[in-house]
Amino acid sequence: MHTIALPRQNIKFSYDTGLEDSLLNILIAQQIFIDSPCGGRSSCGKCKIKHLGGDLPPLSVDEEEHLTKKEIEEGIRLACLIYPAADLEIDIIDQEVNHQVLTGGYVPEYQPNPAIWKKAIEITKPTLEEQTPYQVLFEKALAINHLPWDVLRQITMGEGIYTAVFNQDQLIGLEKGDTSELLYGVAVDIGTTTVVTSLINLRTGEEIDSEAAINAQKNFGQDVLTRITYVLDHGKNGRDQLQTAIVDSLNEMVKTMCERQKLSPSLIYEVTIAANCTMMHMVLGIDPLSIGKSPYAPIFVEEKDITGKDIGLTALSSFGRVYCLPAVSSYIGADIVAGAYVARLHARKDKVLFIDIGTNGEIVLSDGGKLVSCSCAAGPALEGMNISSGMRAADGAIEEVHFDTEKGFILEVIGDKIPLGLCGSGILATIRELLKHNFITPRGNIVKPEELEVGDPRLSYIDLDGKKRRICIGEGPTKILISQGDVRQVQLAKSAILSGFVALVKAMDLTFADLDEVIVAGQFGAHLPVESLIGTGILPKAVQEKITYIGNSSKTGAYLALMSLETRREMVTLARAFDYLELSVTKGYERLFVECSQFNV
Repeated sequence: MHTIALPRQNIKFSYDTGLEDSLLNILIAQQIFIDSPCGGRSSCGKCKIKHLGGDLPPLSVDEEEHLTKKEIEEGIRLACLIYPAADLEIDIIDQEVNHQVLTGGYVPEYQPNPAIWKKAIEITKPTLEEQTPYQVLFEKALAINHLPWDVLRQITMGEGIYTAVFNQDQLIGLEKGDTSELLYGVAVDIGTTTVVTSLINLRTGEEIDSEAAINAQKNFGQDVLTRITYVLDHGKNGRDQLQTAIVDSLNEMVKTMCERQKLSPSLIYEVTIAANCTMMHMVLGIDPLSIGKSPYAPIFVEEKDITGKDIGLTALSSFGRVYCLPAVSSYIGADIVAGAYVARLHARKDKVLFIDIGTNGEIVLSDGGKLVSCSCAAGPALEGMNISSGMRAADGAIEEVHFDTEKGFILEVIGDKIPLGLCGSGILATIRELLKHNFITPRGNIVKPEELEVGDPRLSYIDLDGKKRRICIGEGPTKILISQGDVRQVQLAKSAILSGFVALVKAMDLTFADLDEVIVAGQFGAHLPVESLIGTGILPKAVQEKITYIGNSSKTGAYLALMSLETRREMVTLARAFDYLELSVTKGYERLFVECSQFNV
């Protein structure tokens, strides 16, 4: 046995060298997490640690490829590529703080009618002459035929005022005293990258607090397929780890909101969840493996109404409920059903295209209420991952870029900090400017310096690493470079989304000109100005004047499901009305994908 120490965190633990495991997995086993978007498959270069002491194996070829010369000199290593076999002292690289997460969005009109409601009753003490069982007294007071066994156990001897809590027409709990005015719920959006919770007063519909966080499952992989692969590699233990990560995070987020509002979590009676299909499987602890394997059939897509304790959600009433919105398929989840409902696609008489841009690009086209959907594997590049200088939207992240021939690259940085890297909106803004000023060609190639004339203002920004061309957009402590590989990552994401857009429009026998509106939703989409969407070719120029934004429609859908039973029923009907277009089997799709990879499409 040997030890690993993290002095700054005041952590030291023993590990078994006989297991021959990577440092990344050893740290995960100790609940010590560092960024690992690729799930430890050595492709992202993000799981950086600093070697402080002890013996480590020599630097591998893969590490040399991902790390800069300066990082290597400073003792930076990649945890997934290190297999320690001795005492070790390390430090974790803290790069991202104050993550920016979208919490709000457009809320359509709805009819308030929450599933959870309360009724105060008075129980009179039995007498020697009338020794009526308390069960019968409660049944008479509540005008019900049978008191459920789990509620019966909540009764304590004594007369007085009680408050009955109902889930629709089912009695789920009893509380001592009149608590009928105290009725709260939580609406949740679980995204692959971020999680948003909103504390709601069920009597008024008011959002009284909200909390946002990075999805804790990021420690097991950046995207859904990487996390599914983690479950494949680690079996039930991996599935349990992923469920625990997200459920523990939800408990902490709810507790944080309650502490701020000086509210007991026991007064929260329902949590509604909107999420993509994989995240929904994982939060419920259901095997997600079939989602990642052809024919990509999920275990379930229907709505779920369960108790919080069934999944370990404890930051609510002991008889609190969890309601999960319905999905359509493995890649059109409850988040998209929620978004389509919020956008009222089912009620529109015109032609509307809805797109949620993120790790996946889900698209829904409504032609007079007829709905056809598709999903595009955009990958994590648009959220700053798989980019050499990429990072999440946190302090130090470049979120907007402009190029001036005299002033050079003008950077807007979150938190007004020293730039550390590029978040999703930043990398798209950069590619937009590089295209606009001909740093890269329509095919996505960085221009060759020898092809530029002497005095060309672009020359001073082209950096050569051997034969590899890169573009430098920022100097200072952290040099921000755009590589050819970065351009290709954005190109692939752009092609995935645009090709899905084009395929869906063609499948409905329409043209871009026929569209009346293009609605952009999602955590990431809301941060993308029209200029970047059109300038990088993610969306076609023909729809430039038709783009509107509705914010985090997934969370809004969860809010509506919390506040309105009618909305729930309509969402269930809506999910069943979706048609799904599988792009991979669409005739001519491979050629379309290649055509859409061109930046001038």
